[in-house]
Amino acid sequence: MAVIEVEQLHKRYGDEVAVADVSFEVEQGEIFGVLGPNGAGKTTTVECLAGLRTPDGGRVRVLGLDPARERDALRQVLGVQLQHSGLPDRLRAREALELYASFYRRPADVPALLDRLGLTEKAGTAYKKLSGGQQQRLAIALAMVGSPRVVVLDELTTGLDPHARRATWELVEQLRDTGVTVLLVTHFMEEAERLCDRVALIDAGRVVAVDTPAGLAARAGQRQRLRFRPSAPLDVEALRALPEVTAVSRHGSLVEVEGTGNLVHAVTSLLARRQIIAGDLRVEQASLDDAFVSLTGNR
Repeated sequence: MAVIEVEQLHKRYGDEVAVADVSFEVEQGEIFGVLGPNGAGKTTTVECLAGLRTPDGGRVRVLGLDPARERDALRQVLGVQLQHSGLPDRLRAREALELYASFYRRPADVPALLDRLGLTEKAGTAYKKLSGGQQQRLAIALAMVGSPRVVVLDELTTGLDPHARRATWELVEQLRDTGVTVLLVTHFMEEAERLCDRVALIDAGRVVAVDTPAGLAARAGQRQRLRFRPSAPLDVEALRALPEVTAVSRHGSLVEVEGTGNLVHAVTSLLARRQIIAGDLRVEQASLDDAFVSLTGNR
């Protein structure tokens, strides 16, 4: 069942086209990623979904509701964390949640939500004094306080250190596990690969592909690369003779092999027959990042 439907969405600001033609559907209970570079039209698309912008063309439905005409009903079932949202510096975490809870007919329990997001000890702390990770957890809590069925998270982990980013990812996964459908807007490839069941790849206001992260990576081709330091002298011509190998190069003591198919098995088997150990072995395969470059041309 599709809980979000976007068909041929268009939005412009004066002479600038922000969204040229965007279409996708989000199924119930999945984490769906909207992926693309800065300025691709991701946030404008989200704002049209949330009823914050009125589309110039196309059709948008969230749980069957028209965001432009049924905003009050939509806000009872949709939670949103926007990229540039913020709170007054002196507003305390508990006060913010209690304020937002008052907007909903069936709000979540505020103390329980603070505990779930690991903010109980910071409940009385002013927003300005929260760390970046704590502010993002509070943003998630504010998106959840109305007990929504769908949550939109826009550039959730921008500016966070790696530890805070991974902790935030775990919260998003826990949110999905409760049955909430998540629309995740991001430009981090690793984030999309880790979290998303499917992604829509947007570039210059248009959807260029919709697939699973693995499916998009497969579209980038079957290119593989191995790098290693052989423990004994190695004749690279023997590597070039392997049918799976397309190129071999040396960089000092480092050997780099490119190829397709079962390249790893072919190379390691050859090395084993010659009693050579592949030190510092590193294997690179096509990723979502490769798919993005291949499908959009952006680097």
